Amino acid sequence: MSETIRLRLKPEESADRSALERRIAEKAGKAPVDFRITRKSIDARQRQVWVEMDVLASFSADDPLLPAFNPKDFKPVAPDAPQVVIVGAGPAGLFAALRAIELGWRPVVVERGKPVEDRLHDVVALQKSGKLDPESNFCFGEGGAGAFSDGKLFTRSKKRGDVKEVLALLHQHGAKEDILYETHPHIGSDKLPGVIRNIRHRIVENGGEILFSTKFESLVFKDGEVAGIVTEDGREISGPVILATGHSAKDVYRYLHSAGVPLEAKGFAMGVRLEHPQQLIDSIIYHNPKGRGEYLPAAEYRMAVQVDGRGVYSFCMCPGGVIVPAVSAAGESVVNGMSSSARSGRWANSGMVVEIRPEDIESSQPENVADEMGMLEFQQGVEKRFFEEAKSLSAPAQRMKDFVDGKLSKSLPPSSYVPGLHPADLSKLLPPHVSDRLRKGLRIMGKRYPGFLTNDAVLIGLESRTSSPVRISRDPETLHHPAYKGLYPAGEGAGYAGGIVSAAIDGINAMNAIAGVNRQKADDR
Repeated sequence: MSETIRLRLKPEESADRSALERRIAEKAGKAPVDFRITRKSIDARQRQVWVEMDVLASFSADDPLLPAFNPKDFKPVAPDAPQVVIVGAGPAGLFAALRAIELGWRPVVVERGKPVEDRLHDVVALQKSGKLDPESNFCFGEGGAGAFSDGKLFTRSKKRGDVKEVLALLHQHGAKEDILYETHPHIGSDKLPGVIRNIRHRIVENGGEILFSTKFESLVFKDGEVAGIVTEDGREISGPVILATGHSAKDVYRYLHSAGVPLEAKGFAMGVRLEHPQQLIDSIIYHNPKGRGEYLPAAEYRMAVQVDGRGVYSFCMCPGGVIVPAVSAAGESVVNGMSSSARSGRWANSGMVVEIRPEDIESSQPENVADEMGMLEFQQGVEKRFFEEAKSLSAPAQRMKDFVDGKLSKSLPPSSYVPGLHPADLSKLLPPHVSDRLRKGLRIMGKRYPGFLTNDAVLIGLESRTSSPVRISRDPETLHHPAYKGLYPAGEGAGYAGGIVSAAIDGINAMNAIAGVNRQKADDR
């Protein structure tokens, strides 16, 4: 019978299959015939770094290991299948569509941007020449904002649904097997587009439809319920609506507000991208001035402190990554981070952000801004302020210690940010309640991690798309909007998720709720 064996290994042992076999035999008292890793993490709390593993081992040829996962068998939907409209082809939308096919529904996915392979050309053009396509960029297009943001799959949202199901589906569609057992799994911005493309093919091959370069215009209301959508080109598409537009679709929020669909202002976080040399982060995290060595991955960190009643924390950390322009409209300055599957780049970056709550901005908002839209207007105002400082994609930046010490940087270190940096006083561009807390938070982090607070690192602004500044109301049980049945807000843009996996789970849950509502109506008849 196969057994789970827990191992604590030196990094060089973890990379050597024969060494793993020896350690399994030592622990179990018998040699394994076969084994498979089921969990892997790194313990870098002490000077000696350990790799911790759970392995499922078989000790008899008559007892082969079960497969790591069972691929789902998707079947084409029937010609007369009920139809669901999904607005947005990010993780929430794509996984809602896969679930729809499983449940025998026909998904019609409406995506304002382009297929991911075409979108790739647009993001390269944006970085190299500053040419912005407002419908195809790092925020909009197939795969959503996560498609070019490292493909990190770590989530704390385990109570919302089956994380393993999402990881298994990603693996089934081309992601490496290690995402099934790594504690902090990621796919990489170079690999995720292929996975997204495979998911698209799965949807279309089984009777679903994806309409690219098709912009949502309005909802269709019928008998007090949402019965479909109208696209910008006048096409009406019928069915219950999963609204999964992502956190940057400001025009959708404004349409909903003007149409009288109840919304809520929602807290989010704002700050900068913090970029260090990766070798420095390796030396700090792995307690070794020489860095990570041959057998450890590029080090990552997660930091959080409380400052004056608000969280200051790292967000979306990209080891070996690059910083990219995450603008989605002219006249704004926004950055984000991404990294490839190898995470082999020269720099490490993370969002370093400060929690903002609606009460933090009420006094600074003009009287004509509705409360539920206040956070959105605040976010956009700061993005415009950063753009006005440069009037280009060149990003305002300041050396890390200079910012903390209140000094202007006379020069800036080399950076991964292709459009370029220019020195600026970030404390004058950030809102005071953000810059003050950020300065204090970085000082605390520097004391906790000697070497972290350094002028070899640079703060690059603005990081403002951490999550949606608006929440679209929904009933916690039925998941449809409390005022309008037939409308199912889902994912990060609706204010109910924070990353690829949690958004995917939310999309699956929305589709499950629609199928449940449909079954109830059938039972009532």
